[in-house]
Amino acid sequence: MKDKDNFIYPYIPNSLPEFKQSMMREIGINEVDELYQDIPKELRFKGKMNLPKPLHSEMDLKRHMEEILSKNRTCEENVSFLGAGCWRHYVPAICDEINSRAEFLTAYAGEPYEDHGRFQALFEYESMMAELVDMDVVNVPTYDGAQAAATSLRMASRITRRKEVLIAGAIHPERLLVIKNYLNPDIKVISVNYDKVSGQVDLEDLKQKVSSKTAAIYFENPTYFGCIECQGENISRIAHKEGALMVTFVDPISLGVIAPPSHYGADIVCGDIQPLGIHMNYGGGCGGFIATRDEEKFVMEYPSRLFGITRTVVEGEWGFGDVAYERTSFAKREEGKEFVGTAAALWGITAGVYLALMGPQGMKDIGKTIMQKAQYAARKLSAINGVKAPLHDAPYFKEFVVDFNATGITVEEVNNALLKEGIFGGKDLSREFPSLGQSALYCITEVHSKNDIDHLVETLNEILTR
Repeated sequence: MKDKDNFIYPYIPNSLPEFKQSMMREIGINEVDELYQDIPKELRFKGKMNLPKPLHSEMDLKRHMEEILSKNRTCEENVSFLGAGCWRHYVPAICDEINSRAEFLTAYAGEPYEDHGRFQALFEYESMMAELVDMDVVNVPTYDGAQAAATSLRMASRITRRKEVLIAGAIHPERLLVIKNYLNPDIKVISVNYDKVSGQVDLEDLKQKVSSKTAAIYFENPTYFGCIECQGENISRIAHKEGALMVTFVDPISLGVIAPPSHYGADIVCGDIQPLGIHMNYGGGCGGFIATRDEEKFVMEYPSRLFGITRTVVEGEWGFGDVAYERTSFAKREEGKEFVGTAAALWGITAGVYLALMGPQGMKDIGKTIMQKAQYAARKLSAINGVKAPLHDAPYFKEFVVDFNATGITVEEVNNALLKEGIFGGKDLSREFPSLGQSALYCITEVHSKNDIDHLVETLNEILTR
């Protein structure tokens, strides 16, 4: 190669100068910059980006990436008790086998003529998800649970024509930031206190803040602290008395043992499907769902795609496609009520595979297993001198707060010491919830064995008695 500055990448044949010139002539331009003339000049980047020199061979690129990845500390090499929005659950091999098929791997959007079964797979997912949450309508997965929560609240605002929402204080802080950003500036977010003893919604504070301006009351069940909200019916009555809707964010894997929000008055149910057969991917692997009753006032406010089933002109055949497509921004574009972009359709198909594999009894079994293991872990941790687990009195699922305040050691120090022993400790809550002091959120799922939990307890005991 004579001129390295004009290196032609073998993976991008269009970068050959003669190909570029040919394409520019075809579309009637002389310079590539003409394609960006709609972007104001002051917004265009000028100069060269500070990027490392390109790697000219696939082998060098592979080696470079492997060196970077080798720095990671994974959950395969360590035992993880981290959760807080992205949890380690067992992923059956069939989930990876199905979602790696070419016709599904690129399952983003598309149209029926290049569907290859995606529409039917997503319809089946929606049907099983609707059965799990005991609602009639479920959408194609949104980007993640936070987007689903924010969209649910915007739907509630449009339905009620009100501009205030009440949000329970025991919410995932990052999810709250997404919600505020999504609702800003036209919908006001009002925080409702949580009871410091139980970890549940403070009903008295809720009653004082709800009004005729309230579009929705939102709470998470389980809460960010892992507490099961047992006051759902009371919250529903408070909301509906003022003409507001109740929006509940739920962990779908809990619904084998905990009643779905629809049973205690939820109008809109949302959540994240990451626990349903989807690997943790550097905090990703997320997909949000929204579920409602089959009523026009709800259905027509969904901004995302809904797939239905209908008879075709061919006898004995069924077709799968969009329901009320005209309500979406895909059809209305800039005139849509709410714009929807990236979907997580692949994860919807994966969750569908997981739900089909587990069935009702499997979901019950895994929920029961998680609750039993979490209770065992909390009991063992609480036996350590100076440690209280769980911190709150409410029943809990999968996660619970561990109080280290009486030990005289910070959570950061505890977690650093655990990491040296191959253990990822609980999420440090001292910055997000300073009122809790030195407390951490621990996560126990079906992947944790009795030996894993006992090893954690023994290691913690050694760290705290040094």
